Amino acid sequence: MKLVIQRVSRASVTVDGTITGRIGTGYLVFLGVGSGDTREMADRYVEKLSKLRIFADEDGKTNLSIADVKGQILVVSQFTLYADCRKGNRPSFTNAGSPQLAEELYDYFLQRCREIIGSAESGIFGAEMKVSLENDGPFTIVWDSKEW
Repeated sequence: MKLVIQRVSRASVTVDGTITGRIGTGYLVFLGVGSGDTREMADRYVEKLSKLRIFADEDGKTNLSIADVKGQILVVSQFTLYADCRKGNRPSFTNAGSPQLAEELYDYFLQRCREIIGSAESGIFGAEMKVSLENDGPFTIVWDSKEW
């Protein structure tokens, strides 16, 4: 699993001209599912995400979690996080999970976010999406399950 987490002031995702998810302060999470990924990985990521302290406290230190700031989360599926550009100029996506596995784990990740963090907005799996965001900081973190 790969995640790109952006601390945002606001973010939204639109499909066919209709907003499917919109948040204020919180995290925009791009989620990529790899071929060997599991629900246990998703559980670990959601748990870590719920405790991640990257919001500023009253002293300006990144010391507050998403719960501390009553933040929101927007999750967008993104198989292109598995792009392999080592050979040639056209990316290969052979390490990305199958569409069935990716959709199952994407839905599971959203469910777990709703249970642990309290809510989660989303795009539509497999759809052509337009994502709009205002990155706060900017503050962007990349997580790759191979490094865990």
